[in-house]
Amino acid sequence: MTQLGIPVEVPPAMLALKSTLGGAISLCAELAGLEPKQVQEKVKADKAQWSRWESGAEGIVWPKFSALMDACGNDAPLLWMNRARGYDLSSLRKLETETERENRRLREENAALRRVLMGGA
Repeated sequence: MTQLGIPVEVPPAMLALKSTLGGAISLCAELAGLEPKQVQEKVKADKAQWSRWESGAEGIVWPKFSALMDACGNDAPLLWMNRARGYDLSSLRKLETETERENRRLREENAALRRVLMGGA
């Protein structure tokens, strides 16, 4: 099981400052408060490979790309690619997980029960 980084918000203004995917990869680590070496260890990449990703000299395969974002707790490179392709980042949203869906359903049920108990059906 992969240990996911603590979720980190990606400020659109910071994303807009990055002109390349490599810059967004660097931002991904930066937002997580991680040094490149720490991320390299987590995704099993060496310093040279990381450097090639940052410079754009080498592409990154999806499993490593996904592991990078999981390790850093943010989707900066993925959001950068969407922005670069002309997508409106403010209208993108993640799908609800099963746990999130169950939590939402339980919160709604709890709120409905409170309204009934308070006499405001």
